[in-house]
Amino acid sequence: MRIEEGVLCLLYLFILVLIAVRFLSREKGKVIRRFRVGKAMTIGNRQVQEDNYGACQSADGFLAVLADGMGKNYGGKVSAQIAVDTMKRLFEQYHSSENPAYFFRRAFHQVNREILEELDDGKGGASLGAVLIKDNYLYYAVAGNVKIAVYRKDSLVPLSTGHTIDMLVEDRFLEGSITRQDALLMLENRRLYNYLGQDGFREIEFFDTPIFLKDKDIVVLMSDGIYEGMDWKTIEDALGGNKKCQQKAFDIIEVINAAKREEKDNASIVLVEGFL
Repeated sequence: MRIEEGVLCLLYLFILVLIAVRFLSREKGKVIRRFRVGKAMTIGNRQVQEDNYGACQSADGFLAVLADGMGKNYGGKVSAQIAVDTMKRLFEQYHSSENPAYFFRRAFHQVNREILEELDDGKGGASLGAVLIKDNYLYYAVAGNVKIAVYRKDSLVPLSTGHTIDMLVEDRFLEGSITRQDALLMLENRRLYNYLGQDGFREIEFFDTPIFLKDKDIVVLMSDGIYEGMDWKTIEDALGGNKKCQQKAFDIIEVINAAKREEKDNASIVLVEGFL
């Protein structure tokens, strides 16, 4: 009996080890290829909706973009539309062998050229945020003040900083190139210094290291109308729970619409949840 019991114990242990190895290898090797997307926007109290967004998927990855236009006489609306359409068109030509950083540089500069071809310099422009998900890794790029973040385990972690004067000042102060007094004077200036649709367009901000995404992580793209119109904790709370991505996006926009503020900018949000 003791020998038989020992053999059975070894057999059970062997089976448990096999199950554990199989589970771990499955989790490590499984590639996220399915995505739930939530998109919502509000015009605020502006006369024109100048935000735009889009998402598309191919065998080589998943792309989501959000553009926040600016300009007079529909210049911002046109610029945002050009930005989204151009990014989606170029992504259709994207292949897995292409470096994501190169794709973003090429695509953003093409967007800049196409806006300038359609509108004279100064007539319109757009901030643009884009994410590319490939083999469970998140790559992102930003020009302007669209913010990109990842929601995981009840925390919303910002990835991008943006191209506003206050962020530039903070970088310059940390480098030691401006004084503390000068920095304090300019820290409240959130005006854009870099965006798409200008002859002096500069380099984009993009990932240093790609982010490995886990099952049920939510990638968030939002215009300044969102993150300046509600506090960070409220956004985190809205992203929690078991609601579908689309409903979470609607809930966030409802908070923006219900806020009692004299000035309400266009506000847009895109949520991308990958699952195994």
